[in-house]
Amino acid sequence: MPGYSARLPAIPTVVLDDAVTRITRWDFEPGAATGHHTHGLGYVVVPLTDCHFLIEDAAGERHVTSKAGEAYRREAGVEHNVINGGEQPMSFVEIEYK
Repeated sequence: MPGYSARLPAIPTVVLDDAVTRITRWDFEPGAATGHHTHGLGYVVVPLTDCHFLIEDAAGERHVTSKAGEAYRREAGVEHNVINGGEQPMSFVEIEYK
């Protein structure tokens, strides 16, 4: 069934949403996922914990690890599902620029 996921949802908390940025904290239990989505804005991710990402996208699945505080940036248009592929809860802050 398209769009169906048996995974727990990740929990987004919007911290700030103004004319310049939208800042969202994402909290994931092990196995939790954002669900497949397309980023309409460029963004920066700042992990608050060590993050063991399982990324599902058009190329398939891949594991990516980011250490706490190790920021990275992506352009608008990224399409993926982000899953906590680790055994511990993980959290990051996503800063989208408008």
